[in-house]
Amino acid sequence: MLAHLVRPQGRHGEILADILTDFPERFAERKRLFLVPPETGIGSAAQKHPPREIILERHWLHKGRIVFKFAGIDSINDAETLRGLDVAIPLEERAPLTDGSVYISDLIGCEVVDIASGAETVVGRVMDVDREGSLLVVEGADHTELLIPFAQAYLAKIDLDA
Repeated sequence: MLAHLVRPQGRHGEILADILTDFPERFAERKRLFLVPPETGIGSAAQKHPPREIILERHWLHKGRIVFKFAGIDSINDAETLRGLDVAIPLEERAPLTDGSVYISDLIGCEVVDIASGAETVVGRVMDVDREGSLLVVEGADHTELLIPFAQAYLAKIDLDA
């Protein structure tokens, strides 16, 4: 996910969004984006509402957020229909990362395992990532919410393939 559409911004179909990417400068290179419902469970939202391709006419940064103007979205009412959707791109179009970096979307659904005691103990599954606090939001085995620092000092390894 690159951004989350929050609300109309202006009278000509512009829409304000929260930035969810570490590469907002890449919007200048993009014209083709996809709108998808926020994830409500692995695969469930995508099955009901497939991604909608949309053309980005222009964008600009505004008070720590981003404003989009999409082709065919020309009024406040048009923009209102997009409220709550996420802006995404295909996985193969993501920016390459440096060693040790991972995409948040790749962490969602991963199993967290504690190896400190010598035995591998499953702690839970990553449900979200708190970007501001660098915390993994994990649903524990007993369905409690756990916040685990996403810091090299706590990570023995990240195995996305497993």
